[in-house]
Amino acid sequence: MKFFNHWGRFMMMGARAHAAWELEVSRTILGDRKRLIILGFLTIPIILGGFAFADQIAASLPGFIGDKSAYSPAFYSNGIFVASILIGICAGLITGCIGAGGGFVVAPALMSAGIKGILAVGTDLFHIFAKAIMGSVIHKKLGNISVPLALVFLIGAMIGATAGGLINRWLYEINPVLSDAFITTVYCFMLGGLGIYSMMDFLSARKSSAGQAVHGGKTEGADLGGLPRKLQSIRIPPMITFDEGIIPGGRQISCVFLILSGVLVGLAAAIMGVGGGFLTFPIFVYVLGVSSLTTVGTDIFQIIFTSGYAGIGQYAIYGFIFYTLAMGMLLGSLLGIQLGALVTKVVPGIAIRGFYALSVLAGFVNRLFALPKKLADMEFISLSKGTSMMLDRIGAVIFWIVVGGFAIWVIGTFVMNIKKLKGEDI
Repeated sequence: MKFFNHWGRFMMMGARAHAAWELEVSRTILGDRKRLIILGFLTIPIILGGFAFADQIAASLPGFIGDKSAYSPAFYSNGIFVASILIGICAGLITGCIGAGGGFVVAPALMSAGIKGILAVGTDLFHIFAKAIMGSVIHKKLGNISVPLALVFLIGAMIGATAGGLINRWLYEINPVLSDAFITTVYCFMLGGLGIYSMMDFLSARKSSAGQAVHGGKTEGADLGGLPRKLQSIRIPPMITFDEGIIPGGRQISCVFLILSGVLVGLAAAIMGVGGGFLTFPIFVYVLGVSSLTTVGTDIFQIIFTSGYAGIGQYAIYGFIFYTLAMGMLLGSLLGIQLGALVTKVVPGIAIRGFYALSVLAGFVNRLFALPKKLADMEFISLSKGTSMMLDRIGAVIFWIVVGGFAIWVIGTFVMNIKKLKGEDI
């Protein structure tokens, strides 16, 4: 339990940092007429093409991105496009309401909807890359970026993303079910730690007034913990200097640790999707000892390149991206994030925190209950087909009840409080 507590705290810091990026990107896109026009040009052909040519696309597309029975489904339909928008809305509502990443539920949601894991990961990465390019706010943060730090980190991120893509594709080539089982296991580990910590945090917050504050978190500036001091004291050349504007003379750290950190972030991005941004913040601040100001700018920088390289270089050119889903999720998340952020003005923070804990745990249960069927399909365990199907279905039902219930509650709260929100300085 102590391990889950430490791991969950680490993940929560990253989830909050990634959510802050999502919210800023969303506001940048929706607040710029030119970006909205670009979004329309990208989306309208998908919608119109679906109404006019859905049958033809359904018949031809699997020839490019895989067999229908393998991907289940891997073809276009208007229903799939609508489902992707709803998934994006749910993820966006979680991000906007809680101030912690709703992106963790995207891949489990896609896999529950019948999308193979490798396609869900590739699609999620492309959706993040499209959002990062369209809503790039890096020009606002350039003063906070240490360019040498960012470039050396990206060397490792590219190596890690390449390795992650190779692992996922290699497992898929061996057996698509093995690939699904691997991605599902990784998500069980991640969501289990974050979910247990979130629930413990919620239960603890109920007993104190601290539960009223949901967004944000401790902001690290110039203080160093024990681990960053040790790493910065190891003088393996070449050394990179950073934070000169915060600490007189700045700080230094070996390229070795930066590259290793980049490898870990790139590996997580390519295996799980979600851009890897959720790991950059806690690693930079709590492991490497980089100030939060420099970290935020570098995180924005790396998300664009890491998600772009992983999404295109490791998935798109091999046919593992479902573009219809990506655009639907982009549209849904932009709307969901804004609604979620508004609702925080009229509901208690403790209630939202409880919903978040339930949502993450629902994602964990969803993947945990899906795992026996995949292991049984590969004959790793002995389990009747009926039992494995029942467990898989139970996990999916629990997930959609919790996440769907949360979405309905947030939208309902927004509608019921429109007059009050109009009176706010939004």
